[in-house]
Amino acid sequence: MEPQQEYPEPRSNNSRVLLWVALVLVLLGINGVLFYLNSQKKTENDQLTTQVQAKDTKLQAQIKEYEDLKASYERQSQDLQKLGLSNDSLEARIAGINADLLKLRSFKAGSFSLAEQQRFKQRALNLESQLKKKDDQIADLKQSNESLYTETTTLKEKQNKLTDTISTIAKTNRDLSEKVTVASRIQADNVRVSVLNKKDKETDDDKDEYKARKVDRVKVAFNLSRNDVTPKDTKTIYMRILEPDGAALYNLSTGGGTFTVDGQEAFYTMKQD
Repeated sequence: MEPQQEYPEPRSNNSRVLLWVALVLVLLGINGVLFYLNSQKKTENDQLTTQVQAKDTKLQAQIKEYEDLKASYERQSQDLQKLGLSNDSLEARIAGINADLLKLRSFKAGSFSLAEQQRFKQRALNLESQLKKKDDQIADLKQSNESLYTETTTLKEKQNKLTDTISTIAKTNRDLSEKVTVASRIQADNVRVSVLNKKDKETDDDKDEYKARKVDRVKVAFNLSRNDVTPKDTKTIYMRILEPDGAALYNLSTGGGTFTVDGQEAFYTMKQD
């Protein structure tokens, strides 16, 4: 009797195949979903990186804009100092810009929000507007100063010329005055000197050697020459008797004193109108 052979049932084999196929399909589906999710994640990461880079670029541009504004306001402050004007308001703006720069530099990459961007951008626009107005004012002040400098220089030149003219006129007047003074002097001619004794008698001395013990008074006679330059009024005649050493004899109690001649003080023995 031959042994019987056992054959697997066809339905059982088909079930296993279907199970494996289903498992493969599930795995493929899972892989597909994971691939899709990874692709989406990569896209989101790329977009986020792009956004961060864009924000960082805007942040750096904003920092650069505020640095330029600071430099411009510092330049304005120096211009006002050169013009001798107060710049307290500019110093306050510069301090505000420094505070804004500290805030901008404190932002981390990607943390520079749209609201912050708009706020700092608007503030920068306001600062630029104020900067332009101040530049226009400084330009007007510089032009006014240049005009004033030109006018002042012209006035100084005219004043110097006028001073030179006045000095020339004054010198001419002094020269003329000196000439008139010299020309107006009256020359004494035919001068005759004699002495009087105690009896008011003249004493003759052919040798012109009068002894002091014989002299009580001195008599001087002379003629005044004609001079049309000198004013026609009463003249004061000063007489100076000089000692051998050149000193003038004078006594205040007997009519002596001092007078000015050629700008210098001198003693006289007696005077008479």
